Parts: sequence; structure tokens; C-alpha cells
Amino acid sequence: MKNSDYPDTEYVTELIAPGVVNTMPENTLLAFVDHGEVPGDQVSGRAGEAQRVFDELIAVGVDLDDVFAVLEREGAEKFEASWSELANTVAEQLATAAGATAG
Repeated sequence: MKNSDYPDTEYVTELIAPGVVNTMPENTLLAFVDHGEVPGDQVSGRAGEAQRVFDELIAVGVDLDDVFAVLEREGAEKFEASWSELANTVAEQLATAAGATAG
């Protein structure tokens, strides 16, 4: 959790909706399995509320296009780094397994 003021299941609970796939770190998944709650669809029917928040942000001078571009870029970079780390871990484990069977 990036902000310790929030529950460790915040980003899971608040994104529950039919047809949604949510990626999360293992510690978040384990926290949700341990004490998370499924309150039902938290997304559908909230477009008006979301639009009001966006309108308020624009009214105080927040450049949403810039915010979205930064979030998209940083998110893609983090997913790419995670994917590379996963690929390297799998390659190392395959090499170790191959070495163990060859020896």
C-alpha cells in the first residue's frame, strides 16, 4: 500500500465490478484473502460522481490530460519492469532446473 492511511485492501475493494480483472502485488492478494470483503459492484452507476470529481479538479487547475499521461506512462513502465523481473526469475529457475537434471 502506497499510503499507510488506507486499508491494505483499498485498491481491491474499491474496484470490484463484474468483468473487472485487477492485478495486485502478492501481499495485497494475501491481505484480501485474509480479511478482505466483497461488498458487491463498487463501480457501476458511479459515472456522475466520477465526473463531478474530475470537474472539481479541473476547476482548481489540475491538468487531467497531463495527470492521465503521467499515470499511463509510469504504470506501463512499472508493468514492463515487473514483466522483465518475472521473465528473468523464470529463466533463472529453468536454468537451475536444467543444471540439476544434467548433473
